[in-house]
Amino acid sequence: MFKKKSPSLITGILLAALPVLTRAEYSFNLPEAVTPLARDTMRVHNEFMLIIIALFLAALGIMVYSLVKHRRSRGYKPAAFTKPGTRAQWLWVIAPFVGLLIIDYVVIGIPAYHAAATMEDTRTDADMVLKVTASQWKWQYEYPEEGIKFVSMLATPKDQISNRAPKGENYLLEVDNPVVLPVGKKVRVLIMSTDVIHGWWVPAFGVKRDAVPGFLRETWMKIEKPGVYRGQCSQLCGREHAFMPIVVEAVSPDQYAQWVARKKGETAKVAAAAGKVWTKDELTRQGRGVYDKICAACHQPNGKGIPGAFPALAGSKIVNGPFVDMNGRLIKDGHLDRVMNGKPGTAMQAFKNTLSDADIAAVATYERNSFGNNMGDTVQPALVKSLR
Repeated sequence: MFKKKSPSLITGILLAALPVLTRAEYSFNLPEAVTPLARDTMRVHNEFMLIIIALFLAALGIMVYSLVKHRRSRGYKPAAFTKPGTRAQWLWVIAPFVGLLIIDYVVIGIPAYHAAATMEDTRTDADMVLKVTASQWKWQYEYPEEGIKFVSMLATPKDQISNRAPKGENYLLEVDNPVVLPVGKKVRVLIMSTDVIHGWWVPAFGVKRDAVPGFLRETWMKIEKPGVYRGQCSQLCGREHAFMPIVVEAVSPDQYAQWVARKKGETAKVAAAAGKVWTKDELTRQGRGVYDKICAACHQPNGKGIPGAFPALAGSKIVNGPFVDMNGRLIKDGHLDRVMNGKPGTAMQAFKNTLSDADIAAVATYERNSFGNNMGDTVQPALVKSLR
């Protein structure tokens, strides 16, 4: 019989050096803190690590001393405990216990309480509100005071994900519409979910808050340094979990005011598009872009879906059926109703509140005239607007 060989020293060294050999990025500390929350969290973390290391070394030192001092080769024999413990024995049991209690509740407990209480102080002196709504697999951001609302989704090309192209610098951590926030302002963040549990997490902010369906969660941040900060969903929210990044651009108050004005102008253009009569080619061209970004993850780029999970759009009776009745009202469970209102109890989301009138009309038109479907009709943005 051959004996199983243990890993060699060289193998161990190679494994330890693996991050260097593969040029992987690694760090021995938390990301740079750019908010009071992150800075407080890092301070408490570092203090706790020092305490834990000190306790570990003390316990290890006592253990090693006892093993060396009382080893059998020196003639020590194990004690036979047949009587109740002596005062010295009770002292050695109670003293460490009391010491750990003091460390836990005083040395560690007070700083931890201060950090936790600071995290929950979301309303005091807040300068603005950011509303975050999570859904599979995108984030919707709303600035209630400015009247701005948009959806932010993964911008990494499909070719990179499918290994048909080299990975970019910010692979899986880039979006089409980043969040823009002013530095030096306290932002109260309201977080919710429309389907499953998601996690809004940006390490540099020290912010991680779960979005739970049916609950309104809160957190806050005050960014102190301009820059681009990246995060991602921290919950296993489904098969596209890895494709739900967060990008926040922190800018000066003047730059933020310029962005707000520009974004309001874009919102006005989107609203004006609802009054325009679109050609079939225009709707199909825009609809394909919307479909590739939002719908293809489930229904697949070819519209054939995933059997047992997501229905096919190719040859679908719903897609190839009427969507309004003789009075111009939505047909229940018709094509446009599914796009706008979704289907409860399934993964089909309601896009009425996340897509514009033009995008809904365009993607519906594209689906009715693609994947072998050839209805030949169009859905106009004005109709979608009237059905809201």
